Amino acid sequence: MTVDLLLGLQWGDEGKGKIVDVLTSNYDIIARFQGGPNAGHTLEFDGIKHVLRTIPSGIFHKNSVNIIGNGVVIDPVVFQKEIEGLEKFNLDIKSKLIISRKAHLILPTHRLLDAASEASKGKAKIGSTLKGIGPTYMDKTGRNGLRVGDIELEDFKERYRALADKHEAMIAFYDVNIQYNLAELEKEFFEAIEELKKLDFIDSEEYMHQAQKAGKSILCEGAQGSLLDVDFGTYPFVTSSNTTAAGACTGLGIAPNKIKEVYGIFKAYVTRVGSGPFPTELFDEVGATMAKVGNEFGSVTGRQRRCGWLDLVALKYAVQVNGVTQLMMMKGDVLSGFETLKVCTEYNYKGQNISHFPYNIEPENVTPVYKEFKGWKQDLTGLTSYDQLPIELKEYIEFIEKEIEVPIKIVSVGPDRKQTITK
Repeated sequence: MTVDLLLGLQWGDEGKGKIVDVLTSNYDIIARFQGGPNAGHTLEFDGIKHVLRTIPSGIFHKNSVNIIGNGVVIDPVVFQKEIEGLEKFNLDIKSKLIISRKAHLILPTHRLLDAASEASKGKAKIGSTLKGIGPTYMDKTGRNGLRVGDIELEDFKERYRALADKHEAMIAFYDVNIQYNLAELEKEFFEAIEELKKLDFIDSEEYMHQAQKAGKSILCEGAQGSLLDVDFGTYPFVTSSNTTAAGACTGLGIAPNKIKEVYGIFKAYVTRVGSGPFPTELFDEVGATMAKVGNEFGSVTGRQRRCGWLDLVALKYAVQVNGVTQLMMMKGDVLSGFETLKVCTEYNYKGQNISHFPYNIEPENVTPVYKEFKGWKQDLTGLTSYDQLPIELKEYIEFIEKEIEVPIKIVSVGPDRKQTITK
């Protein structure tokens, strides 16, 4: 019996989907434990690019069961479209995908509330993806939410109406110009609910307990990144769930002492979408080149990502909070061609150099302190073994391992599942 975790260590978009896809053949169960449909996991193989929003990345492997855990929030409309997009691949989704009854539902009015709230903030907006995720988690913690299990109740529509009416009153309170046709949105929502009913709903904590007793191997898949964790991220520019390792326990009902390996995914540089502080962000040609070569655009939102040098202060913090046992470095190929690389090893925080991640990393408080490395010209995308990597990249990797004190086991040199080097 094995329960391993895989999560992102930066501000999301680290390449978790690809690594889950690479690792899936080793596991019986792939379980998503938090987040909503703003988190797109991109997988690329056989010349086809796949973007998953809610469905775990093991769906393409015929022997794995995929679980959407109680910590996830589900938009039935987005979910239905995601399933329809997979139909052409002849996947047995009915038997391979099961959903926790305790997962919360994103209502059409949650999306409208999201838009109204963000519009009311003006320049102070946090960069929400407007998918209704924040308001859904607010209803969850406020004990107002609707869950997947409620769909099975006779009075589901009455429960829906009561919550939607409350949301409309809140939208009116924001007093912003939001145009919508709720009747049309609700028609689409209830049609999607009927499709959702065709899948199996489970009491996922019991399912996971029995799977562990039966000796099944489980990989828990996180969404977003550790620096977007609602408790430990760069609040308030965060998501609304726990994206760190602790989220797997609360989002699936797994006991902490059952977890073995914690795989931490990070890019060879750093990206961030939306608002919020970013100490190593680049505003020059180097940052623009990173974005272009790395195709740094959101797989779901299409938003351009901000780019910057690798930040070891933030990475070390994420490793500590998650108890990471193995590191996996993504997009090493994107750094090919730069004359010089920089790595942030400390922050100058209010005039003093520190190596820990402080409460506030806004630019008026924090200036990155860099160490420079010689770059490499070699194209990495066709390489298949660690020995083939340029010496400059090996030195870069070894420095990171020494600073973080955790081994880097995988180096990704391209988006395809075959472009993965095991160290």
